[in-house]
Amino acid sequence: MRKILLSATAVLLSVTCAHADFHAPPGSNYTSGRKLGRAISNILYGVVEIPEQIVRKSDQYGRKAGYSYGVVDGTSRAFSRIGYGFYELFTFRCPTFHGTFKQPYMKCGQDNRIEMNVHEGLSEFPPELGFETYFNHSRSQSY
Repeated sequence: MRKILLSATAVLLSVTCAHADFHAPPGSNYTSGRKLGRAISNILYGVVEIPEQIVRKSDQYGRKAGYSYGVVDGTSRAFSRIGYGFYELFTFRCPTFHGTFKQPYMKCGQDNRIEMNVHEGLSEFPPELGFETYFNHSRSQSY
């Protein structure tokens, strides 16, 4: 009886230890492939920053500011995004940002390495025009 109890305890401990939660390192999602994809999307869709900033500045400050300040700020952000796209295209095989493949442009306050814009900063990928949703569920019915 004692042998059965010891073997059951050993099996229970081995099963418990086998389901341990091992976390991936923080930079494991950022690979050279993701950096290459980010570079291509920044080069191709960097000009989307111009209409995006027109809409944002119009919402914040009014239409006149949107079509003046928004155009200037959007053009500046588009050139920055396209420049970063070419930089990441040429260095996509090298972990250039703190030994990782993360994007070198951060929001103000996260790393203070490059302060792109005090209000928004640059996101990892260019913005989308039109309706955006961040929810993975829908009300459609599948059979």
